[in-house]
Amino acid sequence: MALHIHHTPRGEEYVNVEMWPVKDAAGEVRFYIEQMHPSDIAATVPAHDRMVGTSPSFQAMLNLAERAAGSDVHLMLYGETGTGKDAVAQSVHELSSRRDKPFVPVECTGLPESLLEAELFGHTRGAFTGALAARDGLVAAAEGGTLFLDEIGDMPPAGQVKLLRLLETRRYRPVGSTEWREADFRLICATNKDLARMIADGLFREDLYYRLSVFEIELPPLRDRREDIPLLVNAMLGRLNYRNKSFAPAALDCLQRYAFPGNVRELRNIVERAVLLADGDRIDANHLPERCQDDSAGGPADEGNSLTLAQAEQAFLRDALARHAGSRRDLARKLGISERVLYRKLASLRP
Repeated sequence: MALHIHHTPRGEEYVNVEMWPVKDAAGEVRFYIEQMHPSDIAATVPAHDRMVGTSPSFQAMLNLAERAAGSDVHLMLYGETGTGKDAVAQSVHELSSRRDKPFVPVECTGLPESLLEAELFGHTRGAFTGALAARDGLVAAAEGGTLFLDEIGDMPPAGQVKLLRLLETRRYRPVGSTEWREADFRLICATNKDLARMIADGLFREDLYYRLSVFEIELPPLRDRREDIPLLVNAMLGRLNYRNKSFAPAALDCLQRYAFPGNVRELRNIVERAVLLADGDRIDANHLPERCQDDSAGGPADEGNSLTLAQAEQAFLRDALARHAGSRRDLARKLGISERVLYRKLASLRP
């Protein structure tokens, strides 16, 4: 099975293509039967409720997401901040056999260690100060559906231990209770961190990492899918109910040359800002932030010898990103560093 953009009477659409061989009496393949099924995971035109894009890196990611949706294996999404990991997780859930059950997102960054266990597993009445009534946790809320742990790299060590035990036993106990409960959910995790480096630094459990990383999907940054920017812009204008407005070619050109360290989330903010600044229906380059109008597309400025070594490295990296149109793997090879090292350096960049 492969995900493919196909020309239909309704225009270009994403379809799943399956082929079966037809053999003759001697067992030789004589024909192939091809069957196509429309896919709802993404769109090739601006859409309100689906991810949008046609670039090769975007299609490669979609193909993996479509395959993952047909299984219950643990899924790990890697991607920089703002690449849409939550949207991919939601899409995988909606294509899975658990689509009729809850999708429960959990922001690990916002879970304090003191309340982590109660948030995940719930608690009984009087289990701790302030527990005036019994309450189910997020694991119970995701029963039969999907539990999405966003930014799993920020989960504190105590939480990692409890999550590992849950995955190994598929059972948990609410805080203050002596009764064990069975857990039935599909787990999807996401992170913008280098978990392998965190393991080496003693910040993330290796045994948990191997439990979580059964099937990995890497989301491409926006600079690796620049040809999708016009589609994304039009989709965002539609979602903001500004279908009468449009970006001038010069404005789109500026956006396609910009490095987008904040990825799709940054693009959405830029579109909203430009809509507010434009008095008419046309959005020009001067309605964009100055960082987008710079011909260097976020490259290094001429600051003489005033840069520190760290600043010079970041400036060089921004320039390399702006000039590189290929994949991150190719860029890492060009820079003479590993892809993991490049990923870590990208995470340190700021808009």
